[in-house]
Amino acid sequence: MIKVNSHYLKLKSSYLFADIARRVRDFQEKNPNVSIIRLGIGDVTLPLPPACIKALHQAVDEMASASTFRGYGPEQGYDFLREKIAQHDYQARGVDISPEEIFISDGAKCDTGNFQELFAQDIKIAVPDPVYPVYVDTNVMAGRTGEFKDERYEGLVYLASTKENNYLPELPSQKVDLIYLCFPNNPTGATIGKEELTRWVNYALENKALILFDAAYEAFIQDENLPHSIFEIPQAKKVAVEFRSFSKTAGFTGTRCAFTVVPKECVIYTEQGNPIELHKLWLRRQTTKFNGVAYPIQRAAEAVYSPEGQQEIKNNINYYLKNAQLIRTTISDLGLHCVGGENSPYIWIECKRDSWEFFDLLLQKAGVVCTPGVGFGKCGQGYVRLSAFNSYENVQEAMQRIKNIF
Repeated sequence: MIKVNSHYLKLKSSYLFADIARRVRDFQEKNPNVSIIRLGIGDVTLPLPPACIKALHQAVDEMASASTFRGYGPEQGYDFLREKIAQHDYQARGVDISPEEIFISDGAKCDTGNFQELFAQDIKIAVPDPVYPVYVDTNVMAGRTGEFKDERYEGLVYLASTKENNYLPELPSQKVDLIYLCFPNNPTGATIGKEELTRWVNYALENKALILFDAAYEAFIQDENLPHSIFEIPQAKKVAVEFRSFSKTAGFTGTRCAFTVVPKECVIYTEQGNPIELHKLWLRRQTTKFNGVAYPIQRAAEAVYSPEGQQEIKNNINYYLKNAQLIRTTISDLGLHCVGGENSPYIWIECKRDSWEFFDLLLQKAGVVCTPGVGFGKCGQGYVRLSAFNSYENVQEAMQRIKNIF
């Protein structure tokens, strides 16, 4: 008899965005004449930058000739892309990251979900609340979280990110082994300064803990005083892994390309307390379970770092931030507290009622889709997230509809 992995049965009945899609679909079927504006899921709407399209076409043409055709590539990514990332995203900022420490993948979601495979079952895990659901759900699947009770898994340490602490989680009051951090944050849009991030690095050093740092939205940072990478913090390479993505930076949500940085000096420990190089473990995992990102996609990602590509992605990011500013201004004028949208594409809104109730209000009365905050955790109750990923015209229309409700 084939048996189920019983830990899957501990998961909530459906993934947050699948539940949103179902509700929107049901509403649209009943109201076919309503034009729905989607400001919920964080999916980009602008096309790929022209520099990326050009590189993609050229790479596809190469695949049509026997002399330039490529089959299996290196699982950790082609050197031409890894070298560009190391140079532009790290070394140019004074951060000593080598190309060999960079692993190209098909998405930060995949990497943040898969990385937990390297760790023991009995580790103590800390996650912010609210939190990107993948961090939690993949550890549920692995059997590390215990049962789901009172809107939380009993085996996790939840770090409240609330209005009272400016949506920056406090250091855990108990010893933990693995810490998930995301800045600029999804879902709140909150950012973290170097001083606060240093406190987390110091905690990890003192407790032999590891930080999994999700920096998928770093390209939206406008404040020059904010760190783009955890590796800007001294000694962070000893205790941190960083995840980044081309999805929001360059519109690769449908193209799929990201990367993870695993410094060679970062270690985890055996049961006996002996250090093991984390880089070697992730390399072993990837060479066993991953066959690499397609050559044309990696060439398109490389084009992001060309002078043309850099200007084009800057233009796209500024476009989305213009949307975000309009959302922030409208929501604030309505007397609702909000955060985010200045250094991130998300605006976190205190709606002063049940999250799903407010979701239904916007959908049914305005035809606007948001994301219920409670779907990101217990501390998200009473909040919703709006995304700046849409056309400016649609955002204008959505804001007018929301104003009409109030």
